[in-house]
Amino acid sequence: MELIDIGVNLAHDSFDADRDAVMQRAAVAGVAQMIVTGSSEDATRKSIDLARVHPGVLFATAGVHPHHAADLTAEALPVLEALARAPEVVATGECGLDYFRDFSPRELQRRAFAWQLEIAARVGKPVFLHQRDAHDELVEILAPQRLSLAGGVAHCFTGGRRELEAYLALGLYIGVTGWACDERRGAELRDALPSIPLERLLLETDAPYLLPRDLSPRPKSRRNEPAFLPHIAERVAAAMGKPVESVARAATENSERLFRLR
Repeated sequence: MELIDIGVNLAHDSFDADRDAVMQRAAVAGVAQMIVTGSSEDATRKSIDLARVHPGVLFATAGVHPHHAADLTAEALPVLEALARAPEVVATGECGLDYFRDFSPRELQRRAFAWQLEIAARVGKPVFLHQRDAHDELVEILAPQRLSLAGGVAHCFTGGRRELEAYLALGLYIGVTGWACDERRGAELRDALPSIPLERLLLETDAPYLLPRDLSPRPKSRRNEPAFLPHIAERVAAAMGKPVESVARAATENSERLFRLR
């Protein structure tokens, strides 16, 4: 299987000591390409730098996560848009709403999200969406802008069929992580997986976060990494009742189409 990890925080400092080894393990596991998530201006710059060092293997997103929404000011928008226009950048985001943590005030989250949707429309790149405990408001903000956007993905989808139907109706792709491997929290997602059309499925690790709970042996560091993406593909395929080769092939082709990797 040749896989694409559409969401990996490879610029995270937990990878500083062995980033090259992490990339090598991913390649050996069949993960041919990775999209490095930009979650702040600094993380976006680091993601772009990594993509420039590894052209054709790493790509980047440019955005401000809702946790950092308070840092995105009107004065900072031209800088973020310039970063989003870099050729290494294949999507705008990670952007959206997070009402679970509320690390930034909700009104500032909504403002930052709306601004980034406008940037995505201007640069003509898809949106990389984050949502937690804010589904209805995210849909309310996104829906009027959908036709002006070059597609998008519900990154790290953890919801059920109601949320899935709403995202599919908006034409979004669905990014599935190791959350599907969590016997405690992943039941609702696993129940929804058979309802995801193969032509809308994407796969991701969200490393170093969301280490699959059923991975064996588990790394002592408890750090997730892209080499574990085949494990996620196997579990997703089992839940969907489809051959893992079919699931992997569809997810790879979908990634290439949405992010224009070929």
